[in-house]
Amino acid sequence: MSNQTHSHLTRSERMGQFRLKIIGSLLASPPDRGDLRNQLSKLAKKTWLHPVSGISVHYSLPTLERWYYRAIQQPQNLLKTLSTQQRNDKGAFKSLSQSVCDALIQQYADHDGWSVQLHYDNLRVLIEAESLHTAFPSYSSILRYMQASNMPRKSKRKGPNSPGAKKAARRLEQREVRSYEVDYVNGLWHLDFHHGSLKVLHSSGEWVKPLLLAVMDDRSRLVCHMQWYYSEDTECLVHGFCQALQKRALPRSLLSDNGSAMISGEFTRGLLELGIVHHKTLPYSPYQNGKQETFWANVEGRLLAMLENQENLTLRQLNQTTQAWVEGDYHQKGNEALKGRTPIDCYLQHHDVGRDCPGSQALQKAFRKQTKRKQRRSDGTISLEGKRFEVPSAYHSLVYITVRYAHWDLSVIDMIDPDTSTILTPLYPQNKSANANGVRRLRVSESTPEPQAQASSCSATPPYLQKLLNDYAATGLPQRYLPKDEIGEPE
Repeated sequence: MSNQTHSHLTRSERMGQFRLKIIGSLLASPPDRGDLRNQLSKLAKKTWLHPVSGISVHYSLPTLERWYYRAIQQPQNLLKTLSTQQRNDKGAFKSLSQSVCDALIQQYADHDGWSVQLHYDNLRVLIEAESLHTAFPSYSSILRYMQASNMPRKSKRKGPNSPGAKKAARRLEQREVRSYEVDYVNGLWHLDFHHGSLKVLHSSGEWVKPLLLAVMDDRSRLVCHMQWYYSEDTECLVHGFCQALQKRALPRSLLSDNGSAMISGEFTRGLLELGIVHHKTLPYSPYQNGKQETFWANVEGRLLAMLENQENLTLRQLNQTTQAWVEGDYHQKGNEALKGRTPIDCYLQHHDVGRDCPGSQALQKAFRKQTKRKQRRSDGTISLEGKRFEVPSAYHSLVYITVRYAHWDLSVIDMIDPDTSTILTPLYPQNKSANANGVRRLRVSESTPEPQAQASSCSATPPYLQKLLNDYAATGLPQRYLPKDEIGEPE
């Protein structure tokens, strides 16, 4: 009996089917009265091929008789009736006494990173030291007990020992992990940096390990863009991400981790300007971005493996090779997650919810952070990144100035209206040499008429004060002080 033919059956059901096959002839043609033992004896002499082990076996007459009467007494579901019965003591672990179980539970609580063999060795010494009058179980009994009691070996990987890391570890233990996939192309992109295993020769003459930025579409597994950089800063992130946008389209959402570049003001503001919803993985939870973690293994196992013997590898050569590999190898090979389809075919043939990407200048202006600075009253300037920029005199009355800029490119700084986000005017660096010519503009332009002074008497009593004097005089009371120096002055 082939294992493949009945792979849909459990082991117990396969045994039931096997037993039904043996005694099925007696059920189909019941023996005459007094002839049952003779028929069972004939079956006992036959050789049968065991459905699980595949070896030839014989069964005794009492065994066949027991199967026969069981089928006669419970004919409703013969497959279940003849299947192997579960032991009543299953899960009881009779070979483990309560004292051994308690010691093992306490030992696992203290050392959940130990292997089963290490638990076994320490438990044996502990029981011998405490002189417990109990037979020590075998290694297989300890193994089965730990598996049944959900005592897996926990990874002791090196990592931050912060409260956030511990919280993430507890969450991973308590929450189930599920695979996911969006329904449309460009519905969700993944973004992450990867520390490569190969070193490249820097122009300074040093060997350094570059980082790979990869942007991947969730539905098609297509790599929108990937490029190696020397650092994991916001400038490199925006540089690579803008290329992905211009190569493919504007996605609806993006998933990244909580790296400093991913949560920087320039990048998050750019996503907001482009209408891309930014999702971030939970801290210390890289498995939530598992598609890219799987892709890194592909990069290391195929791309970098072919470059391991390359001498004097430079960043330019690495990037050129990477572009050729991703377009000619990765995008052209069938993906198991895509049911054998290639990423490029899935991307082109599936329903697309992406949007048209704006031009380079619009992207440059989008990925800038917005901040507020207090204007110096003395010279009408603000300070950005340790440098001073002049505010046009038309805005000298504003206390705070709202600007947008990228910290790596101070050549494009725009002053905006904080209420409407409208760009008001560009700001330029302070030029003290040009200001030394002594020429100064009037603050009020010629088109704005100067206010005309109204003729008024400076000696007129203010209205409120005059009201107080009139109210006091209406009381008819004398002044509440004794005059001295003002004697002789007019009232």
